[in-house]
Amino acid sequence: MKSRAMRLITGILTVALAAGVAGCGSTDAGSASGSASGSKVLELTNVSYDPTRELYANYNEIFKAYWKDKTGDDIEITQSHGGSGKQALEVANGLEADVVTLALEADVDAVKNAGLIEDGYTSEFDNDSAPYTSSIVFLVRSGNPKNIMDWDDLVRDDVGVIAPNPKTSGAARWNYLAAWYYFEQQGQSEDEVKASVGKFFENVVVLDSGARGSTTSFVENKQGDVMVSWENEAFLSLKQYPGEYEIVIPSTSIYCQPTVAIVDEVVDKRGSRELAKEYLQYLYSDDAQHLVAENYYRPYNKDILNEYVFNTDSRVIKEIPEDGKWIIPDVDMVTIDAFGGWTAATEKHFVDGGVFDQIYEEK
Repeated sequence: MKSRAMRLITGILTVALAAGVAGCGSTDAGSASGSASGSKVLELTNVSYDPTRELYANYNEIFKAYWKDKTGDDIEITQSHGGSGKQALEVANGLEADVVTLALEADVDAVKNAGLIEDGYTSEFDNDSAPYTSSIVFLVRSGNPKNIMDWDDLVRDDVGVIAPNPKTSGAARWNYLAAWYYFEQQGQSEDEVKASVGKFFENVVVLDSGARGSTTSFVENKQGDVMVSWENEAFLSLKQYPGEYEIVIPSTSIYCQPTVAIVDEVVDKRGSRELAKEYLQYLYSDDAQHLVAENYYRPYNKDILNEYVFNTDSRVIKEIPEDGKWIIPDVDMVTIDAFGGWTAATEKHFVDGGVFDQIYEEK
């Protein structure tokens, strides 16, 4: 671990020194810009979802160092974050991105359906083009004063929930489907499931546009009794505010696959396809996979993932172990396949007039 860190730091310092000496300008991605050293400066734009800010701030630095070492060229990377659905809509409506790294396949499909991404993007990289995965957990205040342990506790009259909006947030769609699956597994009829999920959203105190907004509402603004969101958001809060929060792993959750893709129309116009492909492919490298885990996402590389697993039978996490391990063994995890895939799930639940609109309008 130390030698890998030293290599990364050395690479980053090399890039910083080169930038300081060169005084480079910028051009369209993939094209050259003159510099004192004669090297090129390339540009790349990554449009991502809300909670990946820290991950990509760190990843961009190790990728710049990698690319500089490989090609001798410098890179300028522009990063954009927001609710995943909103971000997909922005790209579809003209925000130019070389790559998108969104919360779920359905949001990438929205960009594809706008004619910007070619068919087959989920086969371009491993694991359906998901270099890291996640799940949905609960974050409660220290001592768990409302004794919130599972999805059925979120429909109690005395519980205030913080969760993002499924119309704009990828995390919220994973939340919704995880809750739906739980109540379905309790033997409820579809009408009863709709009522239970409807009550869950009736209890939402603040319906933020994205997962990071929910974290702000719960952690900083002290609203609600429980936050339902990404695993990484919960662990980041546990790290930043030791002793103030606890993570509760529900008895059933959902296997979340944030999806990455090259925006074909943009890279072909800019001439940046090679850079964009390498940027996404390098997410699967050992260095990047360790960085993924250190930012509380689950690495696709199973060997690296296992380095961060700690054995526990408890579904309540009060602190992160000193050795940095944080991944608990999986509880019952549903996948999107149980809903017929993202196309079917979107058409049933999330389109205008779909089940979510129906239950939310009734609340």
